[in-house]
Amino acid sequence: MNHLGIEVNPKHSPKLDPNYLPLYQFNHAFLKGASHPVGIAVERADGQMAVCETFIHGTPEMQEADCYYINRLVKTILWMKGGFKIYVRGSRMICEYLQKAYSAEGCQAFDWDYMANVFEHPFEVVACEALPEAKDSPKAIGRHLDGCRIGFDAGGSDRKVSAVIDGESVFSEEVVWFPKTNSDPDYHYNGIVAALKAAAAKMPRVDAVGVSSAGVYINNRTMNASLFLQVPKDLFDQKVKDIYIRAITDTFGDVPYAVVNDGDVSALAGAMSLEDDNVLGIAMGTSEAVGYVDPQGRITGWLNELAFVPVDAAPGAMRDEWSGDIGCGVKYFSQDSVIKLAPAAGIELDEALSPAEKLKVVQGLMAQDDARAADIYASIGVYLAHALALYYDLYQYKHVLLLGRVMSGKGGDLILSTCKEVLADEYPEIAAVINPTLPDEKFRRVGQSAAAASLPEIVK
Repeated sequence: MNHLGIEVNPKHSPKLDPNYLPLYQFNHAFLKGASHPVGIAVERADGQMAVCETFIHGTPEMQEADCYYINRLVKTILWMKGGFKIYVRGSRMICEYLQKAYSAEGCQAFDWDYMANVFEHPFEVVACEALPEAKDSPKAIGRHLDGCRIGFDAGGSDRKVSAVIDGESVFSEEVVWFPKTNSDPDYHYNGIVAALKAAAAKMPRVDAVGVSSAGVYINNRTMNASLFLQVPKDLFDQKVKDIYIRAITDTFGDVPYAVVNDGDVSALAGAMSLEDDNVLGIAMGTSEAVGYVDPQGRITGWLNELAFVPVDAAPGAMRDEWSGDIGCGVKYFSQDSVIKLAPAAGIELDEALSPAEKLKVVQGLMAQDDARAADIYASIGVYLAHALALYYDLYQYKHVLLLGRVMSGKGGDLILSTCKEVLADEYPEIAAVINPTLPDEKFRRVGQSAAAASLPEIVK
């Protein structure tokens, strides 16, 4: 396959998506002929900086390929780590291209607006003579088991809470709620407080509260989260940004607390169950939720929103309705992937069904060993192998824990086995050092809400 003058020939292509062009392989093929140095830095909260030294071709005939490569690279950094200011060194053409792309009228207008809102700072692209120094602020958070703790896990369809005393769960509760369709933030606040009080009633006291929640959280504040999708912006700013802080302090006063993205808490729970670190957690459900625990067992504070990191360089890749971009992980590692592949497999799904119900139909067929459903899951397994190579470039992880509804049952087993086969054949060096795995019973015992309870440290 040739894209923008770059030849890429993967050994394994998904049966149901033969035009899939792994971005990992495009990037590496592009760099083989690139010799003009370019530096990119992305500034995020508290002066933290992600820095990348790379190359472009720097010739007129390769200008389109150069811009495409840098576009995908910058988008990857933004959704992996977050940021509101891009520094460009070494190419005026690239700087001017990014200034146009990341603007209200540019092709990356969604990313431009999203990051400005998350970091509460206007988005900028500037030229520089020398790049700022890289800076990160990982935190050794979690695995604290002492005392009487509450762990709260806020999901899109249910909320879970655990009461944990000295590392032992003494109470767990799961309650259905509808946060994504409710525009009144008091509905969310009251649900959170009700869960906290239910757990508190099972313990003699409350020493600390940990929260695992879908969304982007900076300094325990809600910067963006699909749980509050229908809340108007003015009410979001007034009542949602500090909703967990208010719920905890209003209920228990001055106790230690921590609010962390649910993907990171999943990775932490995985690290606790594996009794090892350097864990990437990928949950394939409504979207692709990702978390990371580094080799020192720390949470990085990065966005880790790999749902919006591109994985497919094919110009005809499926478009994500929310961001408007193409080829991003959400369409490959979520229920959307199963649904988009169904027609190619010869499975017609009733359009009146919800996405979750459509997934259940395919899962039911897979449970009956339907060959069409098997083709869907095997194709996702090929996607995953190529994406894990890309993610390895980004994280250098050791373990990858595969979670979520898409990974359940026979379909999940086939995704994993296909992924391992493709990794071993196409990326043997990476396959030799990473460990893709499904959750075991020990992970289930740790649980998301119980892992959340371990987040805050009780300072004595």
